[in-house]
Amino acid sequence: MIKILVLGSKGQLGSCLNDQLRNTKYEVVYTSRGQIDVADFNETKTKIIEIAPNIVINTAAFTAVDKAEQEKEKSDLINNLAVKNIAEICNYIDCWLFHISTDYVFDGKSNVAYKEDSETSPQGIYGLTKLEGEFAIQSSGCKYIIIRTAWVYSEYGNNFLKTMLRLGIERDELNIVNDQIGCPTYAQDIAKAIVAILPQLNRKVESGVYHYCGDHACSWYDFAKEIFKASEMLNASTKTSIYPLKTSEYHTLAERPMYSVLDCSKITQDFGIRPPKSFKKIESIVKLLHGKKNED
Repeated sequence: MIKILVLGSKGQLGSCLNDQLRNTKYEVVYTSRGQIDVADFNETKTKIIEIAPNIVINTAAFTAVDKAEQEKEKSDLINNLAVKNIAEICNYIDCWLFHISTDYVFDGKSNVAYKEDSETSPQGIYGLTKLEGEFAIQSSGCKYIIIRTAWVYSEYGNNFLKTMLRLGIERDELNIVNDQIGCPTYAQDIAKAIVAILPQLNRKVESGVYHYCGDHACSWYDFAKEIFKASEMLNASTKTSIYPLKTSEYHTLAERPMYSVLDCSKITQDFGIRPPKSFKKIESIVKLLHGKKNED
């Protein structure tokens, strides 16, 4: 039986992998920081060798984009140096490594969708450390699939959808950035894509970088409108007014990419996986979260 090790299993994507790998033919070991602290290189090596997986899926990351500007060493430790260690271990035990990366490796100054071989030029510490993590994997000698994605949301963890629902309860009006463009991507769809690739590793698959995100390009303002439309359908008494805002009017420590659209044609060509519908699951997630809130 093929054994899979999921690192960072308590996060957004790790939780979704738990859902998608349930009742499959794989033996899956889920670990969070309490079981394997990827920042502890010796512990990580000892435990991965002990588990002896055929495939490692690394979803552990330092994803606090603004905080990364203030905690550069920690961001580099988790997103780069720890990834280098994991990749070298995977090479040593001859197993596949799936690793999740980001649109932040690009500068966001394009007006056409980024391809896997488009020039990278991260504008902040988060994007830089994630890109260096990619380079570390590519130079390690291990077999790897790197998946870059963007604007991830789900019923788990912290994300834009859940933030909007919380702020919608707390405030009557919200100003949302309207000039940053990207493709909202449901984390369950990323997990499904990974699961769809797994059986294809039996054939001759070369290591590579792949883009995978939702099929609809929009602004954060447009995304928020879809979220509140779904929320108001469930609870007519809750109505939040939202207004467009320019990036220049909203100060953040880290510069955000103005354009984060990723070209997903390569993953379709190589694995038959098409970009998912960006907004398809918003209503069901809002309904699920609304139900949980009522239970609380």
